[in-house]
Amino acid sequence: MASTCGVDTAAWSRRILLFSSRSQKTRWGRCSLGFPCRLFSLSSGAVPSNALPAISCGGARSSRDPYLETPTLRDLCRGKVPGHILQRAEEIGYTQPTNVQCLSLPLLLSGRDCVLHAQTGSGKTLAYLLAVFSAIDFTRSSVQALIVVPSRELGIQVTKVVRVLTAKPVGFEMIHTCTVMALLDGGMLKRHKSWLKAEPPQIVVATVGSLCQMIEKNILKLEAMRILVIDEVDFMFHSSKQVYPLRKLLGLYSTIDTRQTVLASASIPQHNRFLHDCVQQKWTKNDVVHVHVNPVEPMPSQLHHKFVICKKKERLFILQYLLKCDSPKSGIIFVSEQSEKSKRLGHPPPTTLVLDFLQTSYEGDLMVFLLDDDMNINARASSFSEIREKEYLLVSTDISSRGFDLPQTTHIYNFDLPRSAIDYLHRAGRTGRNPFSENVCSVTSLITQEERFVLQRFENELMFNCEEMFLEPVTT
Repeated sequence: MASTCGVDTAAWSRRILLFSSRSQKTRWGRCSLGFPCRLFSLSSGAVPSNALPAISCGGARSSRDPYLETPTLRDLCRGKVPGHILQRAEEIGYTQPTNVQCLSLPLLLSGRDCVLHAQTGSGKTLAYLLAVFSAIDFTRSSVQALIVVPSRELGIQVTKVVRVLTAKPVGFEMIHTCTVMALLDGGMLKRHKSWLKAEPPQIVVATVGSLCQMIEKNILKLEAMRILVIDEVDFMFHSSKQVYPLRKLLGLYSTIDTRQTVLASASIPQHNRFLHDCVQQKWTKNDVVHVHVNPVEPMPSQLHHKFVICKKKERLFILQYLLKCDSPKSGIIFVSEQSEKSKRLGHPPPTTLVLDFLQTSYEGDLMVFLLDDDMNINARASSFSEIREKEYLLVSTDISSRGFDLPQTTHIYNFDLPRSAIDYLHRAGRTGRNPFSENVCSVTSLITQEERFVLQRFENELMFNCEEMFLEPVTT
């Protein structure tokens, strides 16, 4: 059975909790490579009294180490990740690991199955990509790593990061680097088919539908697979369109003896049950580790949460007023998806109604874009490409709330309340991200009086305070 630092951690815990709470002082310990780390301990319902000292993790800060510092990213990855990848990471600015990277990389780079559970913007993507680069053979032309994502847009984003990190830095012109294919919904599958047959890439970033098509047709083979990553795993398991092919993929992959599985998300409801299911279904190995970075607050502290109570028919005019007062650098307006009943009746989507209103009434300088689940692939790709290059107002469904890295976003508007606290968390996570995280950003919800208790539930669950705004009556 696998172990960390010579200790069989699976015997007593599958969970690693990066620990900080309002009532706790900062705790100090060392990660499994022996480097000092802040704010974490090992947690389980029944931890033997001798387990924690044996793995040197989570103890109080020692007076003998007055200048404990976290290791560099190179320290954590030395001997595991190719040097040219580490140099590229440093050139981009990735030198100091985040909490989730400091805690997870020793486990990931030793081949352990992991569930990465940390808030948006915490560095999960870089953590699992470094694990991918460690696992694959750059000289072998075969698909060795799959990164499965819930949307085309997130897939484009992850593929771009892979290509940036694998570009050859100065002094490494003669080394082998890897190739990556984006196998995404709406892509040119015929071209991908030829590529996979002629000279397979080492890494494939894919949406699960397109991926399963290629596997079923025996075009993409799993025999050489070394690592599988599922990003935004909770979203995919709760998506009626994606859960069946995802389960099928995990079932196929479970037969590969050399496999490593990494599951990542900012939110994993009922994580103990989820871990149990992963082991029972053989989606992961028995010693899977839950790496949970649990901040004092689930959302960045610089977010200012506000709400306006208004009637449904007033919301467009309230939104117009807020945009004028706030003057956002860039913003996202989240609108509910169209119901099946509304589609059958031939009504326009709610996102279209908001977009049409803003295009005729918004007087600011920002370009207004639309991103909706029901848009065709080309239209979605066009919107996503443009908002990455400009300051914008994006009218969107929750498709934009998962994994999108749009750091220039300063304002979030919930035109419709999200369905759950987890959805609120993911929407809010689109702002307050690095390198703009020192700016005060805001999340404003437009609610009816009857919806106030729903927002209060979100506040209690996510530990934030929402301030009521009082506006002058609007004319509709």
